[in-house]
Order: sequence, then C-alpha cells, then structure tokens
Amino acid sequence: MGLYDFSLYDIIVRNAVVFRDRPAWQDPGQAAPLTFEQVRQRVDRLALGLREAGCGRGDRIGVMGKNCLDFFLLYGAAAALGAIVVPVNWRLSADEAAYVLKDAGPGWVFADNDTPQWVSEVRSKIADSVPFFNLEAGQGSFTDMRLEAFSGRSCDPAAVDRDDGFVIIHTAAVSGYPRGALLSHGNLLCAHMHLMQAFGLAPGDVHLNALPLFHVAGLFMAFSAFHAGCLNINLPKFDAPQVVRLIADGKVTHMFTFAPMLKSILDAQNESGADIGSLRAVMGLDAPETIERYQKVTGGNFLCMYGQTETSMLASMGPYNDCPGSAGLPIPLSTVRLLDDNDAPVPVGEVGEIAMQGPMVFRGYWGLEEDNARTFRNGWHHTGDLGRLDKNGYLWYAGRKADKELIKPGGENVYPAEVEKAILAHPDVEATVVFGVPDPKWKEGIKAVCVLVKDKSLQARDLIAFVGERIARYKKPQYVEFVAALPLKADGSIDRQKVKEMYG
Repeated sequence: MGLYDFSLYDIIVRNAVVFRDRPAWQDPGQAAPLTFEQVRQRVDRLALGLREAGCGRGDRIGVMGKNCLDFFLLYGAAAALGAIVVPVNWRLSADEAAYVLKDAGPGWVFADNDTPQWVSEVRSKIADSVPFFNLEAGQGSFTDMRLEAFSGRSCDPAAVDRDDGFVIIHTAAVSGYPRGALLSHGNLLCAHMHLMQAFGLAPGDVHLNALPLFHVAGLFMAFSAFHAGCLNINLPKFDAPQVVRLIADGKVTHMFTFAPMLKSILDAQNESGADIGSLRAVMGLDAPETIERYQKVTGGNFLCMYGQTETSMLASMGPYNDCPGSAGLPIPLSTVRLLDDNDAPVPVGEVGEIAMQGPMVFRGYWGLEEDNARTFRNGWHHTGDLGRLDKNGYLWYAGRKADKELIKPGGENVYPAEVEKAILAHPDVEATVVFGVPDPKWKEGIKAVCVLVKDKSLQARDLIAFVGERIARYKKPQYVEFVAALPLKADGSIDRQKVKEMYG
C-alpha cells in the first residue's frame, strides 16, 4: 500500500468507524440488517479464512451464485488480500460458465445451492484440483470455509495498489468467446464518486440491490451505496411485486434498472396501489414512455447513461429531462471523443466511434494482449460503440460498429457471433445471420435469418429450443425466419447489412 493508494477494503474499515452502528446490508428473511461494523468483522473473518487457504495478492476467486450477503462479503475479503473476484453469470450455460472459470484460472470457487445441477456440470468441466466452497455457510454440498477460529480478529491487509485488479467481469463474445475485463480498485472508487454525486447519496438513503452482483452495474451500485453510508436492501432475483413491497416498506430511495424491469415495477405498483414515492431516483436504460410514467407516479428523477463494463459502467450520464433521448453529458472524470475509421476526431454532430480516456477505463482484457493493443491504440479506449456529440456536449448513442455488432436485450450484452455459432451447430442449418430488432418488451430483441440444408425442414420453435440448450437462454433468438438464400457480397461473403435491410 503506497502513500497515494486506497482500496475497497479501506472503505470497509473507514465505514466501520464513521457509520459503525448504522444499517449496511439487509437480505430477505434476515432478522435485522447487518451494521457497518458487523460487515467489517465478517469481511475480516472471511479474509483470514481465505489467507489460511493460501489466497493472496493477484489470486483469483470464482463465485457462482445469486445475490446474498456472503457474495457481498467475498468482494470485501478479496480486497483485503489483494485477490481478484471472478463472478459467473448464473444465466450462462454450463459450457459458457466453465469457459469463464478456465479463462480466469481461479484457485477457489464459491457456489450457492440454488442451482446444484448447473454447478455440478460446471465443476465437472474444470480442473479437479480447484476446491469448491459453499457460498453460504451450512448450505450446499461443498465444503464450508472454517471461520470460527478467526472470530474477533482483525485482518492485516495486503499492500494493495489502486491499479491492482479487483474483479474480472467477462463481457459478451465478439468472436464467439467472452473476454474478461479486468477492473481495478481505482476504477471502482472513481465510479463511486460519480454515482454518489449523480444520486446525491447520503447516510440514511436506501439502495435496492435488484441487479446481480456479477454485473458491473449491480456490483458498483451496491458498493457506491455502501461507500456513502446507505443501506443496501438485497434482492436475490428480480420479482416485480416483491420489488414494490420492498420499496414501499423499506423506503427505498434509488436503484438501477434495465428494460423491462421498471415497466414491470410500475405495473405491479398500479395493481397493488402501494406507495413507492420514496424512490426519488432511478438510473438505467428504458423507453421514454416508461421513464415519463415513472416520473408521473413518483415525482422522481430518471438518470440516463451510456457506458460499458470496460468504462467501469459509466462514460456519460444525466437527468432524462435535461435532454430527452440523449445519454447525458460525459462524466466529470473522463475525456470522450468521437473518432472516424482513421482515429481522427469527427466534427460536432457527426457520428463516430466513442473513445475514452481517464480513470474509469479498465485495465485490459485478461490474457489478451493483442486485443488490448487494438482496443487501447493511440492512447484511447475504443468502445466499439457509435455516437455523436451535439453542440451542447450531450452524447447520443448510435449503435455498434459493424465489426463489433452488439444486441442488448434487457440490458444484457449479446454478440451475434456467439448466437450464430450455436445455431450452426444444428445439422439442418447451412447459414445464418443474427442481428437486433426492436422489441416491445426487451427494447431490443434477437432475430436469426437462416438457410436450411437442402431438403431439410425445421420449425422455428425447435431451433430456438436447440440454441437455448447450448448458450444462456437470454441469448436465444426470439424471432427466426427461414429463407432460400442470403445475399452475398462480390467476394462471396454474406452481406450482413443487406440481410438486416431485407429482414430487419
């Protein structure tokens, strides 16, 4: 730990003093919230247990499970040791989850008992030498980490630099395989400052942790609330009626949502008549009609934003009413430029690739130096997203670059390449193109245009089910269209743009 360094664990230690007996974390069914001092004590116990198991600076810890107190504590314990957490999206297929773990190479994996068959399948696909522990003590079929001996003991933290890795979050697969984005303690702390300022967070505020802790937004929202001295009310899995009850009973002040979450919450509130007026601010991505409906029901503020895992969640943000339709202004601690194909800045009002510099930019893709060199060329992080800046500095999102096409159903990232790979595994499919289309529920849906092998027949529902068995179910197409042939370019390759124009 250097003179100018600061880590997540330092926040935990500070808050145990500054907010000692204030409520910090509340799980469903928990008799009373854990205080900030109790969080620090439990983090220390877990850190000491991990250290005894051989975990230290730079080591990776896998986590497979839904949101719970122990998941939250594991991030803190890893921070105390300088270890790196590798959270696994529980919606992935067993093959996809195993790839994430093998790519990061964790020395320990913590899993819950919510999906035992899935965890068992994943475990069978990775090295036998990797020990599995129960994420929640006393629950599950794996070993409990013995922590009793460390009760009442404080952890002597490792020397952690602000640029040390804190978490590896695997992003969607541009070329068919996900890439692990390494985020540092400095990234996390910088994101906290932006989120605390945007929401106006203060002790006494209440955050509803409705997004998963494996997602950059769920993780950073939870810890920014913790940093500010707020109470985190945790939700293991999204359920709109339960969310309405929690907001009304817990006087929740702020949260983050992706479509169609907010619409579902408003529908449930309308049905129950519950008072959710405490919800003064929501950040996320949603349709204008849903945003305006939320504002009418609560009188609250909706914060629009643009960002990605690689920008520590945020690159721009701002109140919806300031410039409806935009993604807000570039965040204070960032430089955002729009670049043409030669990496030269484009004029105001023209579309270019969104590029960024600043302390929010991630440390790079795990073990992918060529990708890092390409992404960070000329000293800028190239997001692969297109946008334009208007004369007032507001950023307007304009889609993905053709070579990095992305579909975002309900806030998740899905690259066509990984869906196409799963579709082409079907013996009756000869060729396919996958792309995003407008969808009333998910904002953007997934469509597959397919050519079948000669003399073969296939039902759309059967192909969708086939894909859902091989990759995460949220990645399967909602729409399938069979055609006789796909348009080709002069070089004989499929003309993807023409396919979208014809069948989008």
